[in-house]
Amino acid sequence: MKTLFELNPALDRGALAQRFADTGRVQIRDVLTEEAAQEILTVLTKGTPWGMATGAGDENRQSFPAEMMRTREGQQEINAAANEAAQNSARGEYGFRFAHYPILTAVQEGRNPGGPHEILIEHLNAPEFLGLAREVTGINALVKADGQASLFAPNHYLGRHIDSHVAEGWEVAYVLNFAPPNWHPDWGGYLLFMDDDGDVVEGFRPRFNALNLFRVPQSHMVSYVPPFAPVGRMAVTGWLRSQ
Repeated sequence: MKTLFELNPALDRGALAQRFADTGRVQIRDVLTEEAAQEILTVLTKGTPWGMATGAGDENRQSFPAEMMRTREGQQEINAAANEAAQNSARGEYGFRFAHYPILTAVQEGRNPGGPHEILIEHLNAPEFLGLAREVTGINALVKADGQASLFAPNHYLGRHIDSHVAEGWEVAYVLNFAPPNWHPDWGGYLLFMDDDGDVVEGFRPRFNALNLFRVPQSHMVSYVPPFAPVGRMAVTGWLRSQ
């Protein structure tokens, strides 16, 4: 019986909580046991039908399923949406483009009942993970997590934004990283935090088996992945909610 999700029992939760209290963000390295981390990596690399997510402003967000990427017409539609996102970004407005698989939506639609993605989202909503999140963030009101799988390949990025959906119960954003251990700074894909002047005040390198938690709203972005970077900056991401 393989272990899909198991927290590392050696985490120094007190130190992590102090770090979050001081800055509103923390990276928890080696958050899962090695066996669990490798199993999720296998699900992401071999069992995930990657589609594409694009956005040109807060209102124009699109999710394209994997099937569309296999047809000429679908590729044309995706490229048009990606170009629109790039034009937004060129004007200094919000835009993004990255591969993704909407885990929660797929589960709600019954795409693969009992499959590994359904089990994964159940673990993200289980007492063990939510308990860790509450303990580290100090936010006892966290009651559930949503989730998607994301893959930042060459030419992908997530523009600066703040995640201001407080009315929807968003409290904390999370990024459970499964990037290659040798991920190089030149390959981009960093989670960056900015101040009001646009200066980077902190950045988290994509690390294998590392969980980023940060309070929202907070100005942040994922830096552009250049053409020479390898494919493989994978993660499970979403928000921890109070409703």
